[in-house]
Amino acid sequence: MALSSPVKEHPYSHLIDTLQDGRIKFFNLQKLNDPRYDKLPLSIRVLLEAAIRNCDGFYTKEEDVQNILDWQQQQNKAEVPFSPARVLLQDFTGIPAMVDLAAMRDAVAKHGMDPNLVNPKCPTDLIVDHSLQIDYSKCAIQNAPNPGGGDGPNQSHGPSRSTPSRPLSRGGSQCGGQRGSCSKAACSDPPASSGRSPASVQQIENTPLLCPFHLKPVSETDTALKNQEMELTRNKERLQFFKWCSKAFKNVNVVPPDVGAVHQVNLEYLSRVIQVRDGFIYPDSVVGTDSHTTMINGLGILGWGVGGIESEAVMLGQPVSLTLPQVVGCKLVGTINPLTTSIDIVLGITKHLRQAGIAGKFVEFFGPGVSQLSAPDRTTIANMCPEYNATVSFFPVDQVTLKHFKKTNFTQEKLELLESYMKAVKLLRSYEDPSEDPEYSEVIEINLSSMAPYVSGPKRPQDRVAVSSMKEDFQSCLDEKVGFKGFHISKEKQDILVPFLHCGQEYQLAHGSVVIAAVISCTNNCNPSVMLTAGLLAKKAVEAGLVVKPYIRTSLAPGSGMVTHYLNTSGVLPYFSQLGFEVIGYGCATCVGNTAPLPETVVDAIKQGDLVACGVLSGNRHFEGRLCDCVRANYLASPPLVVAYALAGTVGIDFEKEPLGVTSEGKEVYLCDIWPSREEVQQTEEDTVISSIFKDLRGRMEQGNTFWNNIECPDSVVFPWDHKSTYIRSPSFFSKLSKEVPPPQSIENAHVLLFLGDKVTTDHISPAGSIARVSAAAKYLLSKRLTPREFNSYGARRGNDAVMTRGTFASIKLQNRFIGKPGPKTWHIPSGQTLDVFEAAERYQRDGIPLIILAGKDYGSGNSRDWVAKGPYLLVNCSTHTSFNMGPLPRSGYI
Repeated sequence: MALSSPVKEHPYSHLIDTLQDGRIKFFNLQKLNDPRYDKLPLSIRVLLEAAIRNCDGFYTKEEDVQNILDWQQQQNKAEVPFSPARVLLQDFTGIPAMVDLAAMRDAVAKHGMDPNLVNPKCPTDLIVDHSLQIDYSKCAIQNAPNPGGGDGPNQSHGPSRSTPSRPLSRGGSQCGGQRGSCSKAACSDPPASSGRSPASVQQIENTPLLCPFHLKPVSETDTALKNQEMELTRNKERLQFFKWCSKAFKNVNVVPPDVGAVHQVNLEYLSRVIQVRDGFIYPDSVVGTDSHTTMINGLGILGWGVGGIESEAVMLGQPVSLTLPQVVGCKLVGTINPLTTSIDIVLGITKHLRQAGIAGKFVEFFGPGVSQLSAPDRTTIANMCPEYNATVSFFPVDQVTLKHFKKTNFTQEKLELLESYMKAVKLLRSYEDPSEDPEYSEVIEINLSSMAPYVSGPKRPQDRVAVSSMKEDFQSCLDEKVGFKGFHISKEKQDILVPFLHCGQEYQLAHGSVVIAAVISCTNNCNPSVMLTAGLLAKKAVEAGLVVKPYIRTSLAPGSGMVTHYLNTSGVLPYFSQLGFEVIGYGCATCVGNTAPLPETVVDAIKQGDLVACGVLSGNRHFEGRLCDCVRANYLASPPLVVAYALAGTVGIDFEKEPLGVTSEGKEVYLCDIWPSREEVQQTEEDTVISSIFKDLRGRMEQGNTFWNNIECPDSVVFPWDHKSTYIRSPSFFSKLSKEVPPPQSIENAHVLLFLGDKVTTDHISPAGSIARVSAAAKYLLSKRLTPREFNSYGARRGNDAVMTRGTFASIKLQNRFIGKPGPKTWHIPSGQTLDVFEAAERYQRDGIPLIILAGKDYGSGNSRDWVAKGPYLLVNCSTHTSFNMGPLPRSGYI
């Protein structure tokens, strides 16, 4: 709540300096003339700047500034305030905060004051990204049976558009003489080695889309619109309230539905690195209501996840309080192996940090190896922060960061201002210059050279094999007894070659021959850099004159239309196609065994020689026989390695010593000759992926969408609550608000509502997920004449305290010692009955009996702590049946 106060001189006004000919002011921390400043980790410098700028003698005192400056001695001891530059909310956690602010306006108005005084003091971005549910989606029909007989969809007239044909059975006439499948007539066409025009980019026939309720097809162009219509209908009240908030409150920016996920929008649109407000420039920083807010650390922006209560306090101008953290310096050294992908690096660093025991600490990266990481690499590592339990994973701004922002929403003028300011306060650094390295609590050194590329197999995903050892490892698998890795092939049969004909040409198969190669963009391999690496490798292979043998079953499953878009924009998709990696659609295919059958002659050759044939894919499942029952060895690999092994035609190859293939001119081509450099991949990623993503996001932000633009909302200072609404309801917290704080009262003659043990977390307490039909919340909604289909979720109804209070302790995992079995029940002591927790609390309140909750260690730990506090408070202090009447706090409590 912004209230006026007497103006007094800032205690650190002597540090104020100017930029851009005096037009912009800033607190120049170098004017402290304190040698300790240059030794501080850069993340701590951000805390120090915020403390100096916000030093008001009340929330932030000069003592706090000195404690931060003396970080080496005060770490893990002093508690300091931090006032972030902004707050990030997603709609599930944001709606209770905005409902509270709206209720505050009501309370202020009742006391005869101007409700316009109630506004967030800290700029707040609220992203509506949790409302969408998938009511309409693609139907996975590949390899589905046709119970009606006859031709299925699209079969009566052959493959529609230019979709590659699929063999219908192993005895069918398809042979794949051209790359991919073909009919026998196609065998007379020129072979794949003659190449195809790079311009021959095929269009993909989409699978049907069905309404889940009526099983009637809807066109793909309508799918998103249909889901949006359902979202609008289901969440109309919430969206109206959000739109009112965007107009009524200052310092509130609401990002409407269908723009993007909260972290995507934060990373790609809201991130500023610097803030300019009231004539002052200062570092951007953020607290958000999600643990993965740390993703923003990769761009040199300090931020982490907090609970709803903390975020609401920051919105109202209160700082976050934290114990001055230890800062672990993560020094990256060495040169990245050319075959090592971004995913290898991210997972390798995550593994090292997880083993280091850095829970609750700041991690700050430094060392010459950092410069080799792109901005997307850094944000991915920072996004993994919760996986190794650090508070933040901070990458200070450097030239790589500045280069990244040139491709985003930064103008040249803003870039120059950013660089000038960061240099002035020593927040811009060169990782190659060790003289700039600060002092850390401890240093963990990670050698990037040690992160060799791996594949997993041949039978289980947990069996990792270094690519450099792949040839020897496969040989040992042939020798070993049948087991998790062994195939027990006798020595005399290990060198067998089986000739076979394929489309009139003779080939040979051996143990280790690759017969399936699937490039799949899903899970870890959705990182654009690995798909671009594969695409650039394909391009260089085609240009070098290499081909993939036509009997190998190749495929490309992009995972989403966006992947196809950037592969096409970057110009690599035609080269994938020329090697036989055609886009087969969007959905699970090879991983779940939906591979088109191998050519019959290939299957016969495998059986004739009892060969251990191989499949290589960049998916996440590859158990023996899963891809194809005649393919016994299957390996998970990165997308570029899938292309490499397809070109080689075997897994029994040492890439460093043996060529991938020989051109028609007899020239040997090695993998190192065509593997794209990291610089090439990063440049392509910045030029095609990053720029197109930001262009698309800017367009959606500026244009909005028709649904949001057409939503009508009240034009009033205070919100006109609809008492019939089951989504938005004025909470009771401020119904008894007075100018004087009432004294606390003793708890006397209380009964125990719940008797809980240790480790009762937010998952047990806070309402989340779907609303069970037999729950207290369901009974409330049924009383409002809603059907179960209209219940929506607890997350969607976080703006209604009547639903949320009934959903508190409604987890089926709750272990209440009064009951002796899991479930949302408790013992009503006066009657001896077993009731829903809410119903028991309501009876106690009706009888005027104070309540307490007995809980053990770690009670309330976890996320979503706002309703972990609000829900139990409302249960033990008031009834929510009709209206609230909160007495002085606390009549009841916890032990």
